[in-house]
Amino acid sequence: MKTVITYGTFDLFHVGHVRILKRLRALGDRLIVGISSDEFNAIKGKKSFFSYAERAEIVSSCQYVDEVFPEHNWEQKRADILKYQADIFGMGHDWQGKFDDLSDICQVVYLERTEDISTTEIKRSLSLITPEQLHELEHSVHSMVEVMNVILKSTNR
Repeated sequence: MKTVITYGTFDLFHVGHVRILKRLRALGDRLIVGISSDEFNAIKGKKSFFSYAERAEIVSSCQYVDEVFPEHNWEQKRADILKYQADIFGMGHDWQGKFDDLSDICQVVYLERTEDISTTEIKRSLSLITPEQLHELEHSVHSMVEVMNVILKSTNR
């Protein structure tokens, strides 16, 4: 059985996450995912929208993932590879070369990320929404619900 291991924050889970997990899983029989803990994110200067527990639940529900565990620090990767008997360590290409030192205990691969999508970009776009735009969006959704209710009532007669 070939085991693949990867790491990430996986905040605001999106299609880019799904695609890289799918491609990593295709490299082996089992995919193990280390998810940055809230404390580790704080050390990295990051703040996730979802808590570690929520992110772990989301990622573990992905059909390509067999197991998740918390990542508490940069140094634990080597021990995790040995613990989970990983054959392949995979990361996104933006980490190219950063983990080559692990190639003495497993194969290290860097995969292209999905173009035009990233959690950072999603957060940036969401931060640009003004309160007025949010109010308009809420009003539009409310209007759509009212229209759907009228349609449903007319079809139930």
